[in-house]
Amino acid sequence: MLSRGRHAATQVQQIGQSSGPPAVAPAGTSARDRLAARLRQPGPEPAPTATEIVSNKVAQFAGQRRDILERMARKLKQDVPDEVKRFFEAAEAGNWEELDSIFSALRDKRKTLEGPEAQNLARLWSPILDTYGVAEQAHNWPAQKLLDYGHAVLDSLRPGMVYIGGTDEGRWIPELLNDTSEGERHVIVTQNALADGTYLEFVRELYGERMNALTGADSQAAFQEYLADAQKRFHHDEQFPDEPKQLRPGEEVQMKENRVQVSGQVAVMAINEKLLQALMRKNPEVSFALQESFPLRETYGNAAPLGPIMELGVQDVQGTFTAERVAQSVDYWRGLAQQLAVDPEASGSPDTLKSYSKLAVGQANLFAERQFSAEAEQAYRLSSQIWPGNVESASGLSELLLRTGRADEARALMDDFERKFPDQKSEIEKERARWSFIASAPGTQPRR
Repeated sequence: MLSRGRHAATQVQQIGQSSGPPAVAPAGTSARDRLAARLRQPGPEPAPTATEIVSNKVAQFAGQRRDILERMARKLKQDVPDEVKRFFEAAEAGNWEELDSIFSALRDKRKTLEGPEAQNLARLWSPILDTYGVAEQAHNWPAQKLLDYGHAVLDSLRPGMVYIGGTDEGRWIPELLNDTSEGERHVIVTQNALADGTYLEFVRELYGERMNALTGADSQAAFQEYLADAQKRFHHDEQFPDEPKQLRPGEEVQMKENRVQVSGQVAVMAINEKLLQALMRKNPEVSFALQESFPLRETYGNAAPLGPIMELGVQDVQGTFTAERVAQSVDYWRGLAQQLAVDPEASGSPDTLKSYSKLAVGQANLFAERQFSAEAEQAYRLSSQIWPGNVESASGLSELLLRTGRADEARALMDDFERKFPDQKSEIEKERARWSFIASAPGTQPRR
């Protein structure tokens, strides 16, 4: 189920009606060729289904990523391994089981290889991962819901915007549609891989002529800046144990032989946040939009809602981030929650519900940071309404309640969540461990 090509979507969607027996394509042909054979039959025939459209797109996307990988291999003067060739053949043929099996083997091989062979596979990994990512989303999602989600994100972007996709679906579904449709092709990157040098090579290959990409020097500078800051905060917490902690919950920092060492998701995303800010500074004329995977709170100061996502680096943020605009965003989520609840295909798809719930949490986080507390609370509750098992909705709302003097409600909320979703106890305990940190932080008051 893979596809990529500038005109693919409209070619499929503009097919007329025809009759007669459907074409039978030989075994082993790609999804794109099978659909084309059917469409060559004379007379009216039903327009392609959403499943056929998505399958065709994924095949085209795989073909394009294969071309990019081969171009990268030529530049690196290395051969493309046979199993990588088979991976792309399976992708273009729409053979999910074979594709998944080959990818798992390649991933395991990448972990165990050493020396030049490991380096060669690592430098070709990004187009492989890109292809697998879009194929996995197409396999997991109902086709029409996938198309709806991708367009909800892409249709919110203005011309020339760079889109930063965080979660798997937030990255690969818009990327699939973006790269297989007519019209403007947005630059799409992910904040989660900006510290990976091989990913930066891939971004330069894709978009080097369209924006000033990050370099290895940028990555090293961000890493050193974070280390210096983490070391300073680490020493503060050691020297002043009675003062509020400056290291964040989950931020794993320690000193070994007078050298600071960091690990864990919080540290990694802090570095990625600095790299995202560096990318924005290198492209001051470009507007950026973000789909949040992990809260990047340093970007919130000049951010504003943009459809279901957020715009970064807003120049007139005071004039843009208004109470009216926030209220419109809450109305958007209220209407969407109602729509999803009565849509049998959506309500039967956990991936669909979880993904929209995640988008709502991202905007709720932004509202809370900017002290639109009432609207943030509504957005968190709507996120929970869309997917009741979203621990991020519960934890975000519990933090908001703590910060606004409603500690008893926060405890009751998390206790109720734990009773309903005991399988998420470890995440709930992490949230409770954060409460002492939140209580010691400077408080915020509701805007109204």
